[in-house]
Amino acid sequence: MNLVTTIVTIAIALSAVLAVVSFWLPLMNPDPEKLSPYECGFDPVGSARLPFSMRFFLVAILFLLFDLEIALLLPLPWGDQLSDPLSTFIWATAVLVLLTLGLIYEWLQGGLEWAE
Repeated sequence: MNLVTTIVTIAIALSAVLAVVSFWLPLMNPDPEKLSPYECGFDPVGSARLPFSMRFFLVAILFLLFDLEIALLLPLPWGDQLSDPLSTFIWATAVLVLLTLGLIYEWLQGGLEWAE
C-alpha cells in the first residue's frame, strides 16, 4: 500500500467517524422558544420570510469582487523575481484598470446608492 492510498483511506475513515459522531452526539431538546423564527426575545411582528433588497446583494457581490482583487494582487511584489517582470506588471495593471472601469460604471449607474 503506497502513501497516497494510506492517506486517502485515513481521510475517508476520519470523515466517516466524525460524521457519525456529529449525528449521534448532540442532544436534541427543542423548546417552543427555539422553534420560533426569532430568538432575540422579541415577538415576531410580521412574516419571517421578507425578501431582501437586490441592492444588498449587489453591494455584497461588489465587496467580494474587490476582496478577490486584493487576494489576486497580493503576490504582486514577488512578481519582480520572475524572468519577465514587465508582463507581470502589465497583467496586474490590466486587472486594476478593468476593475476600476467596472466600479466607475456601477457608480454612474447608481448601483452604490442606498437611498432610492
